[in-house]
Amino acid sequence: MELKIWGGAGEHGRSCYVLTGEQHRIMLDCGVKKEGTGQYPLLDVHLIPELTAVFLSHAHEDHSMALPLLYKHGYQGEIWTTGPTVSQLELYFANWGKYVASRNGELPYEPAHIAALKFRILEDEVPAGQWLQLNDGLQLQWGRSGHMLGSVWFRIQMEGQLLFFSGDFSWESALLAADSPRAPLPESPTASASSMSETLLSIMDNAYGMDDESQEQKLNALRQFTLEVLGRGGHVLLPVPAFGRGQELLVWALGTFPDQPVLLERAIYEGLRQMAEWEAWLKPGSLHTIEEAILAPHVYVPDTQEERLRLLEREEPLIIFTTDGMMESPRARWYAERLSLSSAHAIVITGHASDGTFARRLLRGGTEETYCETVQMGYKIHQGLEDVRYMLQEVPSRHTVLVHAPKPETDRVVARLAGKGYPGLHSLQAGDRLPI
Repeated sequence: MELKIWGGAGEHGRSCYVLTGEQHRIMLDCGVKKEGTGQYPLLDVHLIPELTAVFLSHAHEDHSMALPLLYKHGYQGEIWTTGPTVSQLELYFANWGKYVASRNGELPYEPAHIAALKFRILEDEVPAGQWLQLNDGLQLQWGRSGHMLGSVWFRIQMEGQLLFFSGDFSWESALLAADSPRAPLPESPTASASSMSETLLSIMDNAYGMDDESQEQKLNALRQFTLEVLGRGGHVLLPVPAFGRGQELLVWALGTFPDQPVLLERAIYEGLRQMAEWEAWLKPGSLHTIEEAILAPHVYVPDTQEERLRLLEREEPLIIFTTDGMMESPRARWYAERLSLSSAHAIVITGHASDGTFARRLLRGGTEETYCETVQMGYKIHQGLEDVRYMLQEVPSRHTVLVHAPKPETDRVVARLAGKGYPGLHSLQAGDRLPI
């Protein structure tokens, strides 16, 4: 058996992993990288028609936006994922097309290839934690990963070997449930006791590298900074993804600053409403919290530019949530331009900012124009050093490939954990192969 890295290891973006055996060839994710006009996985087009199955962990573009290339190059099968993920993909494809066009690029696939995507909905086939036989020598188990609505991890038994893919994982979501990958394994239809005793390979989220701060520490720092900006009469702009971190931070802001007016772009508001429709993915009590946020009296959801301008011109400062965490969209840039009129305002980047994006240029001061204060203060939706250490104990494996962070950072994590006695760790990069 061999693992092929087509993207995602040693970098942030284009998650794509292929496992080949004697009988089966499977793919885990097929995403893009938000740099230049878009970077795509290092696909071997001759192997794509031979894929037995494709598994999609969640809807974020760095895990999903290259999927149409599979159908362009001859894949005839289905994509195994969740109902919420499928419902979110249309918006992600629309936004990815706008991003590529804004960089004067062209999509490498046609609308017909997007329309050709065929899905099998995991939760319609088998509950979380139970085994599903897909094919002779290929079984699947899934669980909620706490990263965004509909995100999952996969445990796969392929040709008698046990494999684990964490997807993007977080124990620290305020709203979303995460299932332990260490949960007792139901008896697999074809597994022998020996084959189920050890995981051969784990592909594990380590997007935050050496960072070992807890969510509480990060939110305390964000709270203090927000208080300082609001106290000087400034607006705080939080550019966030339409699904995931945006809803989490909105609920946090409403609870932390209960009387503070909030300007909320509709896509994030609709994402909150969507979460309320998928209660099975939420922690106990989260539905009530979400319903309270939907009805919050100080939340304003503008539909026109005139409404936005009126809200920004109020004397009272605002916390502003707009879509696009990397600030490539015209709306995010418009907010940045409006806030540049006063040094009292601030922009807070709470996630990754890829090289060349407007968010990265603001953080580095690399724009020709002068903008307001811009800082990076993370909100955890991935795993850092201590989270990886815990998951290594949850899923002990002969080989563990750490992914989703730059290779130098991953090298440091591997060295640190190997020094603590954790065996079989790998820091790889796109194009690498690992015989297992």
